[in-house]
Amino acid sequence: MASSTKYIFVTGGVTSSLGKGIVASSLGTLLQARGYRVTIQKFDPYINIDPGTLNPYEHGECYVTDDGAETDLDLGHYERFLNRPTSQANNVTTGRVYQSVIDKERRGDFLGKTVQVIPHITDEIKHRMQLLGQSGDYDIVITEIGGTVGDIEALPYIEAVRQLRWEHEGHCVCIHLTLIPYLRVTGELKTKPTQHSVKTLQENGVQPDILVCRSEYALDASVREKLALFCNVTPNAVIESLDAKSIYEVPMKLHEQDMDAVVLSKLGLSAEIKPDMRDWQDFVDRVMEPKSQVEIGLIGKYVELHDSYKSITESMIHAGARNEVKVNVRWIHSEALSVDNAGESLKGLDAVLVAPGFGSRGFEGKIEAVRIAREQGIPFLGICFGMQAAVIEYSRNVLQLKGANSSEVEPDCAQPVIGLMSEQKQVTNMGGTMRLGACDCVLSEGSRAKEIYGKDSISERHRHRYEFNNAYLEDLASAGMQASGINPQTGLVEIIEVSDHPWFLAVQFHPEYQSTVVNPHPLFVAFVRAAKTYNTTK
Repeated sequence: MASSTKYIFVTGGVTSSLGKGIVASSLGTLLQARGYRVTIQKFDPYINIDPGTLNPYEHGECYVTDDGAETDLDLGHYERFLNRPTSQANNVTTGRVYQSVIDKERRGDFLGKTVQVIPHITDEIKHRMQLLGQSGDYDIVITEIGGTVGDIEALPYIEAVRQLRWEHEGHCVCIHLTLIPYLRVTGELKTKPTQHSVKTLQENGVQPDILVCRSEYALDASVREKLALFCNVTPNAVIESLDAKSIYEVPMKLHEQDMDAVVLSKLGLSAEIKPDMRDWQDFVDRVMEPKSQVEIGLIGKYVELHDSYKSITESMIHAGARNEVKVNVRWIHSEALSVDNAGESLKGLDAVLVAPGFGSRGFEGKIEAVRIAREQGIPFLGICFGMQAAVIEYSRNVLQLKGANSSEVEPDCAQPVIGLMSEQKQVTNMGGTMRLGACDCVLSEGSRAKEIYGKDSISERHRHRYEFNNAYLEDLASAGMQASGINPQTGLVEIIEVSDHPWFLAVQFHPEYQSTVVNPHPLFVAFVRAAKTYNTTK
């Protein structure tokens, strides 16, 4: 560990889904606003190498970085809050740790010694925890430990934190996020679950420096004093985190309690520079006090779990703030759509977004959503599989290629307007083998895409195996569907648009992965603006 780099560890207790990622991101935002160079990393205890093969129902959205890493959705929060890209190094799983150690053992790196959890697994975890700090690019590295204290799978990570705190005293701070439940029968906030959570952490050799307490109700002085006394923390290090209307309020709420100053004090760093959060507050004000509203239909196959489309919905919040509107999302399950009910199901929408997703389930419903948006002149944005659905719908209903489909959905279809990428045909392993990460795209002169981006070429992140079949490019163009974005290296069609439609655009890449609070993605800004215009004219 470089002596100049400070490390903050964020652990969780009592229950999962308390918002460790939001707390870590909010703290990072405040420290960055004070002039410190900050990054955040996530250590996930599951044995998968990465979340790339996980069903979204299992773990929510799979986020993709510029360098092609398939990562936990919390990395999306890190990027949206800090406005800095993450990478493969920012997300580590137990599977990746064990794979690395086993590979070393097979090479004979351990010189015949017995390979054990301690020290070999914990050494590997510590090595990876310090990689970003040793790069010299950051003053502070925040590490979020997935799961909760007491989970068997989390024990090696807690032990690694214990060792690092002992080896580098004064350079590490541990923040423990817990739940303070409210018992309505007695009208009390109960601290005992937090006490037990902290006790479990202490039994593993880690004393938290700061408590962040999720609660529905404010913590009064007596509750704070009790927590400080029984959990061995200073009273000013007991921070409440009340339920917020927007996650983007959290940095300001933490700053009001001087959490960032407390952290810097415990790390021995200066808190002299005060964070300038005026732009952030302006953004929050726009989110909380919009001048108007629009309703956008999000058509997908995982709509029961909204986290499956987390980056998309957050991108629409960013774009809504820029347009001074609130975006109300109508969640529409693509399996429930048919040729008979699609028109009624989409009635009243100001725009339609057909979301990414793999496989045949619900795909025909997505195609029907595209048809309604196209025929009725409703602003439309398709992303990844959504673009492929748009191409198939146009091929069937405008080109009259009734057998048009994707070979992913129907391998032996008559007209495969969407087909498997050539480099994918020999792939057998599913994990980490798709077209992943940032790729270039050149925009056509006079296109809506170029007008939106305001530049000749762009770079966007991808996650797919199937692509637009260029054998149908000329036929589709002659029928009115233009390829307005092309990958210069491969000729892959990246963007399509329909010129005689008020606003119809679809992309093979994932623009939602690059939208941040500071820089809302231009495609989403334009899409929400189109919804706003449609709302006022329909």
